[in-house]
Amino acid sequence: MNNTSRPTEAELEILQVFWTHGPCTVRFINDTLNSFRKVGYTSTLKVMQIMTEKGFLDREEQGRSHLYKTLLPEQATQGALLDRIVETAFGGSAMKMVMQALGGKKTTPQELAQIRDFLDNLEGGK
Repeated sequence: MNNTSRPTEAELEILQVFWTHGPCTVRFINDTLNSFRKVGYTSTLKVMQIMTEKGFLDREEQGRSHLYKTLLPEQATQGALLDRIVETAFGGSAMKMVMQALGGKKTTPQELAQIRDFLDNLEGGK
């Protein structure tokens, strides 16, 4: 993912809805966004039209409405964005990034157990 094709914050909010729910109409995306912040239908439509032009979304006509789907895989997109953040904000240090993430918010015991399991698997399944 290069600089010109990196999703904006508004586009990432929309992508999250797609990654959770799959193909959606503009109305569904807008209603979902409105559940946590006020956003106009035409604003959502415009962002999704731009995302289609950028190649982030595909659109299929279904009668009078359009069904959109994402063309950006969740894990690959998150990985590319995270790589950029690690490089620019943490000087390439994944350790600094993880320490900041874990120190900046309350981590549940279940999350810590999952992190330990993940680290054990990275080290060869100790």
